[in-house]
Formats: sequence, structure tokens, C-alpha cells
Amino acid sequence: MRALCDTLIDHEELVEVNLSDNAFGGRSAEPMVDFLSNNLHFSVLKLNNNGMGPEGGSIIAKALLRNAEKSKEQGKQSALRTIICGRNRLENGSAPDWAKAFAAHGGLEEVRMFQNGIRMEGIEELVRNGLGANPNLKVLDLQDNTAVVRGSRAIAATLPSWPKLETLNLGDMLLKPKGGQSIFNKLADGSNKQLKQLQVGFCDLDRKALQVLARAIEAHLQELVTLDINGNWADEEDECIEAIKKALGKWEHEDALEELDEL
Repeated sequence: MRALCDTLIDHEELVEVNLSDNAFGGRSAEPMVDFLSNNLHFSVLKLNNNGMGPEGGSIIAKALLRNAEKSKEQGKQSALRTIICGRNRLENGSAPDWAKAFAAHGGLEEVRMFQNGIRMEGIEELVRNGLGANPNLKVLDLQDNTAVVRGSRAIAATLPSWPKLETLNLGDMLLKPKGGQSIFNKLADGSNKQLKQLQVGFCDLDRKALQVLARAIEAHLQELVTLDINGNWADEEDECIEAIKKALGKWEHEDALEELDEL
């Protein structure tokens, strides 16, 4: 890994680095540090399913922070636009370092951190102290971490920071009814009118939360073309489901709603 990364340090035309699905674990995070810290040209970083763990995740995040700091020292804007780092067991331990890196880069457009065992404190750290400083964010995928109410409220509070948001994947995050309502109420305020994909399946939402979602769709989500609410607490014939279908129909997006076979 060190030999591979060191040869790339000075490449000025490098756009994407994809080392996903290699089981190098946390021990190979350190050999990437020089490259990640010093190459200021790549815009896409994909480190998915590498088994890094919290320690390895922190090493990578600190290197990315130094990258952003060097760009600033040279009077340049960070080139980094996409970070994909899912299935790495990052957990809460690496969240503060990732938050600092996210905030320092500031121009991120796509961040995917799914299936990392991050709990509510870590989610709050990532969105409030990190991703909130990226106003151009278009894609946020935190699927299969754990938000519950605390993390959900942090996401809700940060939504106005992302006016260009198009994809929000919070599936399997255990938002809970109150957490879901917080997020949907904020969407109902009109802070994210460009949202095209919303995934909140298997989040332990109830009928009341889904009713709030219906109001948000009817009020402002006219671009929504994909909606996953499967696996929550409602029946397909419930008023809240009918309200969601009616709201989608208002924008001629009746086909946006995905399967409801596990409600």
C-alpha cells in the first residue's frame, strides 16, 4: 500500500482514488498518510469496505485534514468533492476527526458513511461540526448507523445548511417517531426543495411521523422521485400513506413510492 500510494503523491491529473473492497484493515491506513496529506489534486476518494476500524478511520481523517490545511496555506480551495467510506467499522471513536476533516474541506458534494456502527453522538458530531460547513452537499448517505432522537435532531438542525441536497439516505437508522418528525418538519419548512431521493425505510417511524412527511412533500418536495418508507409502523391503507400518495400525486410523482410489503 505504501509503494502504491507514494507513487501517486505528485500526480497532478489524478481525479479518483478507489481502494474499496480490499481487506487491508487499520494497519494499512498509515501507509496512505503521505499521499492523502500531500496530493491536493484528487477530487474523489473511495475507501469502502476496507475494515479500517476507529483507529484506522481517525488516521485517514487526520490526513485529509492536513490536506485541506495545505490547500488553504497555498491559497487554493480544496479539490475534494466526494468521500465514500462505508462498511469500515468507524464507530463513534473516529467521528470527531472526520468532522474536522469535513469542515476543513468545505466543498464536499457527496458523502457516504453507511454501515459503520456510528451511534447518535457520532452522528451529531459528523453533521453539526463537520458536514454543516459544506453548503454544496448534494448526497448524504448515513444508512445503517444509529441516530435515534439525538442524532435525528442534529440532522434536522443541519438540513438548512444543505440547500442543494438531492439524496438523503437515512434508512435503517432507527430515527424513532420524534426523530423522524424533527427531520420531516424541517423539510416542511422548505430548506431542501431540490431533494430527489429520500430513504427512511426501517426507521421505527409511526403514523404521526409519516403524516408530517406527507405535509412536507405536499408543501415543498416537488422534485422527489424516489421515496422509501417501507418497514415502518403503518398499514398500506392508513390515512398517512394515502396522504403521502396524494402529496406525490400533486407533483405528478405517483411512482416515487417504493414497495410497502414490509410495513
